[in-house]
Amino acid sequence: MINGGRVVVFGGSGFLGRHIVRRLAKAGARIIVAARDAEAAAQLKPVGDPGQVVPRRADLLDEASVAAAAAGADVVVNLVGILFESGRQSFAAVHTQGARRVAEAASAAGAKRLIHVSAVGAAPTSRSLYARTKAAGEAAVREAFPHATIVRPSIVFGPEDVFFNRFAAMARFTPALPLIGGGHTRFQPVYVGDVAEAVLRIAADPATAGKTYELGGPRVYTFREVLEVVLRATGRRRLLVPLPFWAADLEALFLERLPKPLLTRDQVKLLRRDNVVGANAPGLADLGITPTSVEAVVPAYLARYRRAGAAQSAPSP
Repeated sequence: MINGGRVVVFGGSGFLGRHIVRRLAKAGARIIVAARDAEAAAQLKPVGDPGQVVPRRADLLDEASVAAAAAGADVVVNLVGILFESGRQSFAAVHTQGARRVAEAASAAGAKRLIHVSAVGAAPTSRSLYARTKAAGEAAVREAFPHATIVRPSIVFGPEDVFFNRFAAMARFTPALPLIGGGHTRFQPVYVGDVAEAVLRIAADPATAGKTYELGGPRVYTFREVLEVVLRATGRRRLLVPLPFWAADLEALFLERLPKPLLTRDQVKLLRRDNVVGANAPGLADLGITPTSVEAVVPAYLARYRRAGAAQSAPSP
């Protein structure tokens, strides 16, 4: 189904999507990279042989474009998600309604498999609208395509990630980093390459149909420990200052007004719950994948922040 099959990847031009497209290309798939940003999708054309990777503009808010992109698919992968709302790109529109459109289009196209990437912590009872709409999206996908496979990663890390890079960038310019909620929230970061390999193996194995996988790395970290990893990797010494949730809410009230907010009130709500995989949930091990540690990857790509700091402090010639 993969070698020579037609795989449509919605959100294929994003951080995780680029890794998945490369894995699929190596496995011999014919890939449609469906994304709102057609230019970004076009940059993936050299990943495969000529004509193997084809960019296509598709917007999950536009039913016709989603249906056109999914036409003729053997496998459909939906990676589209947002971290904050902006204009028409609301959590409900993207995570729930958009997920339903993809699932309905996959079903109408006669696709054999649908892989829907959600998130650890998706729950209809969550305080966070992000998490509630993710859960509603999973339910909508199951309704439209009952044998879809749901994939819930924890925080995904890799050279172009938002998570570790954001804190490394903050450490360049601020004397202190905030420990929201005291820094006790737990995370189980998972390597982007492991998530991409998981999606490839799920797509190739019919026995994974209808299952839900939660993907996490080999170690659980507190928020404090995450920041300590960042500071060690960048060679910086910064104060780690506890910030109560109520204070983080107040700060987010202003920060979320930025075009690309550093923090939103909904993200503060997410931080009130641990982001770790369920004890009995199928995961990487069930797919035959040994998880990659943070320490094996993160220091290498955060080293550029160490070099940037050295360049700034070097005397002028």
